[in-house]
Amino acid sequence: MAVPGIEHRVATLEAEMAKVKERLERAVSSSGDWLDAFSGVFDNDPVYEEAMRLGREYRESLRPKASRKPARNAGRNPQKGVSAESAARTGRML
Repeated sequence: MAVPGIEHRVATLEAEMAKVKERLERAVSSSGDWLDAFSGVFDNDPVYEEAMRLGREYRESLRPKASRKPARNAGRNPQKGVSAESAARTGRML
């Protein structure tokens, strides 16, 4: 047995939901691609360029620094990993 008040409330909610769906469909179809609305907004903006520069500097400061260790293979051919002396002994060409 259904309560008459609940049936009325459900009918009201269904009508409101139909309105919301209609509004949403209109908003989505009329706007097209949302990215187009933002494309080119910051062209030639010095404040934006400064913010990008500062962000890049910050990210670069977080990167580990390159170590300045001496090369372990000093005197060897870096392409082959063979020293000139051992190449001469074995007859390999560098």
